Amino acid sequence: MKSSLERGTGKLPVLSATPDLSAGSPPSAPTGAQLVLAFTAIYLIWGSTYLAIRVAVGAMPPFLMASVRFLIAGTLLLTFLKLRGAAWPTAQQWRANVIIGTFLLLGGNGSVVWAEQYVPSGITALLIGVSPLFIVLTEWAWPGGSRPGAVTFGALLLGFAGVTWLAAPWQTASHGGLHLGGVAAILLGCVSWGVGSIYSRHAKHGADSFVASALQMLGGGAALLLAAIPHGDFAALDTAAITPRAWGAFAYLVAVGSLVGFSTFVWLMKHSTPARVATYAYVNPIVAVFLGWILLDEPITPRTLVASAIIVAAVAIITTEKSRRPKA
Repeated sequence: MKSSLERGTGKLPVLSATPDLSAGSPPSAPTGAQLVLAFTAIYLIWGSTYLAIRVAVGAMPPFLMASVRFLIAGTLLLTFLKLRGAAWPTAQQWRANVIIGTFLLLGGNGSVVWAEQYVPSGITALLIGVSPLFIVLTEWAWPGGSRPGAVTFGALLLGFAGVTWLAAPWQTASHGGLHLGGVAAILLGCVSWGVGSIYSRHAKHGADSFVASALQMLGGGAALLLAAIPHGDFAALDTAAITPRAWGAFAYLVAVGSLVGFSTFVWLMKHSTPARVATYAYVNPIVAVFLGWILLDEPITPRTLVASAIIVAAVAIITTEKSRRPKA
């Protein structure tokens, strides 16, 4: 899933453009090459994860799949950091990042993996494109938050109009409408992602972005595992029915979507402006829609194109307006 206007992303060490992960090394300003590499990663990787999730949940129970994905990725990242000499996280760091991870990965990602059983991957990405709208509202509701201006309010209405047109609640799924339960789950996930994102900006835990990313994946993965129990995922699991294609999608989600993508997002939110990081919300849906069309034969209708243009325009207006407003 994807999006916080006010949150950080991280990326694993890649080539010479990678930040120093040595224990105790002071944070340094990123180079232009690091920023370009990081933005390219979240543009392309997060746009492709919707397709991978769609393939994976076709053969794996949703919450269990997501749980194991993040538990593996979080364990690998934390182990790597420990081998590099990082200190073991404090109780305060665990507590804060488990809360953040629960909002982001159980509420945000968990809703998406469940919804993608019923909603095409490209449409899911378009719906998640409204996440910056929810972040604006969350930031406003937060203690000391700023009230959106008239232009932002207008863009909010425009964005919700785009979502309504895309979901077409006046039509049944068999006549061109979307699964309303899936749409509702995605929008609730956007709310949870917004809360987790804004909370992560205010939480004072002292962990660097890579450690925070690992702890969030472990905390969120544990929360997803608890959700898998009442959902019946363990009873529904049939490893013999999991196809090589689904295993490949799962491996991609662990190695690329989580270790690289999620960590890059955490790192970027600490080294770039929220408005710039939010630009992934424009690019991800385009990547997801066309990958779904090319690889899964998901339809692209005129309504999809019109609704996507409305949603992207609304998000662009909000992000641009926020970046122009002077800080109080």
